[in-house]
Amino acid sequence: MYLPLNYEQLNISNSTHSPTTTKGRNNRSFTYWQRSLFHRACSIVKFDFPDDWEGTTRDFFYWCLFRYGYIAVFKHPDYGFTFQPCTLNGYNWYYQPAKAIITNPAINKSLELDINNDCALLKLTPDFIGIFDCIDYYAEKLANLDNAINMSIINGKFSMIFGAKNKAGAQLIKKILDRINQGEPAVVYDDTITQNLKNKDDPQPWSYWERDVKKTYLTTEQLQDMITILNQFDNEIGIPTVPYQKKERMVTSEADSKIIDATARSVVWRDCLVSCCKVINKMFGVNLNPTLRYDPDKEDNTSQEVSDNE
Repeated sequence: MYLPLNYEQLNISNSTHSPTTTKGRNNRSFTYWQRSLFHRACSIVKFDFPDDWEGTTRDFFYWCLFRYGYIAVFKHPDYGFTFQPCTLNGYNWYYQPAKAIITNPAINKSLELDINNDCALLKLTPDFIGIFDCIDYYAEKLANLDNAINMSIINGKFSMIFGAKNKAGAQLIKKILDRINQGEPAVVYDDTITQNLKNKDDPQPWSYWERDVKKTYLTTEQLQDMITILNQFDNEIGIPTVPYQKKERMVTSEADSKIIDATARSVVWRDCLVSCCKVINKMFGVNLNPTLRYDPDKEDNTSQEVSDNE
């Protein structure tokens, strides 16, 4: 996965992933689903960004917020009103971090900022942890299911398996199958070849095993499982969904319950972001407003704005 960080930060980020004995995360499918789920998560929360935070800066903002769970927002003499990933240090009276330490190759030395004096924290979750534990959890499931689907598709090709009695018989079977794969409506071969392959004890020139592919075809069920897992992830991050197996029988009370389930975590994110943005807006005189695309408290799914006077 692309990380907009330098080499040392890449090592720190990679070391936070827990090892797995099945190597479910060390493959291209896991990387694909990790990126896909991260993009889905980014669609939940919107911000009214300052103009100079748009473009690639906006992408870096979302990456830091969702990856680490928090960022430091402050004013820099060269870069103005800005943000950076940071390391937290110290405690205040309420056991909250007291200082934010910022290291960036663009500046000559590290910055040690007093939180709520020199800078403010913008955090996504109350526990200062990002959501990549959730993303990786579902990405690994989807990656494993991807592999199972691929195997099911491959197994579906083996409807008949031939066993040749000798090399000549094997070559004949291969040639017949090649002609069939080329799309020929009928395959004609010299029957004298098969006559020569027969023996007194076994008149058949070859044997074959025919599989009932329909009984072992699992791809349809596995694709349904994939939709179920994606729905579970969407519910985790605040996207209301309808269960695959309940689309035709969902009553109003069930639909309302699913919306409550789906937005439970995103409401926590919203409240945490709103609380932090109140501090940021008051400290720096800006208007940084977080919004939810699916806000259960708003009938039109538009979310609340943050006011300095609240």
